[in-house]
Amino acid sequence: MSNPGSTQGTTHHLPADATINRWDRSYPPALVIEPGDTVVFETPEITKGQLGPNSVSADLATLDFDPIHQISGPVAIAGAEPGDTLIVEIVEVVPKDWAWTGVIPGFGLLAEDDVFQEPYLHIWDLTNGHSAEFKPGIVVPFEPFCGVMGVAPDENGTLTTIPPRRNGGNLDTRQLIKGATAFFPVLATGALFACGDVHAAQGDGEVCGSGLECQATVTLRFNLMKNHEMPEFAFRMPGAMTASWNTAGWMVTTAHGPDLHKNSQQAIRYMINYLGRAHGLTPAEAYVLCSACVDLKISEIVDAPNWIVSAALPLGIFQPK
Repeated sequence: MSNPGSTQGTTHHLPADATINRWDRSYPPALVIEPGDTVVFETPEITKGQLGPNSVSADLATLDFDPIHQISGPVAIAGAEPGDTLIVEIVEVVPKDWAWTGVIPGFGLLAEDDVFQEPYLHIWDLTNGHSAEFKPGIVVPFEPFCGVMGVAPDENGTLTTIPPRRNGGNLDTRQLIKGATAFFPVLATGALFACGDVHAAQGDGEVCGSGLECQATVTLRFNLMKNHEMPEFAFRMPGAMTASWNTAGWMVTTAHGPDLHKNSQQAIRYMINYLGRAHGLTPAEAYVLCSACVDLKISEIVDAPNWIVSAALPLGIFQPK
């Protein structure tokens, strides 16, 4: 099914140094394109070089969040005006050679747990182009996507990229893979789109606060729906909702209670304990692996006073012995 107004246009290459790390409708565009055009982005490492393939856990203790996220853009789409919807077709996302996932004290779903008050960094080798080994016998296949995609906000001033907002932003929606289409309300003239924070893989929830964080080459095609505004970010995706590569089944832990956030925390704690018992992982290793591939789900939210959250581990990451 084609998108409304979809056309084939010119392909542009955004310069690698065209980056921002805040949302601001006053930023001049690095590139102006027509509806139907395609843009190839070279998305940067999000910490502005604070982490690299030779980094160690102690480097997370001094991580400065101010430069995060380094993202590519902004790109203006000619004719885009408030009241329109920007259509972004995800043509391709190709990770580069390495990635990191880390436990950062005071950050993530289990930020207050005593066991996660020391930094832990895992560096992933992405050079085989399709999967990354976590430990011998545990391999996480790629499902790459942009963690950050969005447009300029409808308010004046500068906004951090850390939380998601109506303009999109730090979505961490792992279904935005090749073949998906994202829809954003246009909130400023030209839309002023930017993207980055690519994850080679991530579970739904990104529970430790990072996926497989990597540089990448991202190819996107842009179109407009004129005079039809989506109220917030929406997307359409191809194929299975979760881990389409996983054919080996799932191990699922659940937690109940009246608070979905607390239930999510408890379901992940149960999964961390399971990974320790069944696979010999340390708590920090298990937390990172959960962030890389475990999907949090709201399984039930109608039977007051308690709701159910599930944490689903794809068993396909475990290699036959």
